Amino acid sequence: MSNTSNFRQAFQQARNQSLVGPNVIANALPYVGGGLVLTAVGTYGGLGVIRSHPQIFFPSLIGAIVLELVLFFVAQNVASKGNNSVALPLLGVYSLLSGYTLSGLVFLALQTKGVGIQGVGMAALACGITFIAARKIGSNLSETDGIALTKTVSLGIIGLVVACLAQFVFALFGVYTPSWLEIGISGVGVFLFAGASIVDFYILPRTYRDDDYLRAALSMYLTYINLFVFILRLLIAINGRD
Repeated sequence: MSNTSNFRQAFQQARNQSLVGPNVIANALPYVGGGLVLTAVGTYGGLGVIRSHPQIFFPSLIGAIVLELVLFFVAQNVASKGNNSVALPLLGVYSLLSGYTLSGLVFLALQTKGVGIQGVGMAALACGITFIAARKIGSNLSETDGIALTKTVSLGIIGLVVACLAQFVFALFGVYTPSWLEIGISGVGVFLFAGASIVDFYILPRTYRDDDYLRAALSMYLTYINLFVFILRLLIAINGRD
């Protein structure tokens, strides 16, 4: 959910602006792909820790989450100053850590009857299909439709973050979300981040210059990682948590 503040800031910058970086998405795509590959590597490593040393996974997960948050803000700040040579390795480490923090959810999916490895593959495939559709739709949005969709999705993601934080707090006290509510939250998450993927193709060329490709890549990366997470959560919730 680290892209919420990014999203709101980008929306404010993009209002009533023409294209400032017509090639920024094309420049960003190789880095989005590289980040997703590193995320897969980090997830594979996390699954290995869960299977071989489960007693150390939770403490290492907490440390990874903290370090991931720190790296996000540091890398974003460095990239905003145009220092891509420093920001790139930071974002690489961030992607690895992101994969590690995802490994618990992926492990749960692999253990859930009716999901398994095919469900993980389906979630990844759905993200790819969403990307193809979003590119065509988002690139052709009018200014009125683009701003309206951006504002709607931005407000929706804020509400989703609040709901997920509430889930986390309740879970700390042993109160878990009923399956029907988990299905609802996950379904809304899928819908919102599918909308965010469309918004990316509208808003990023109006927000970032062509040489701001790393910041654009980070925004797109976060959209697709969150979409993957909510698709996987939805599959797990539908098929049960046994």
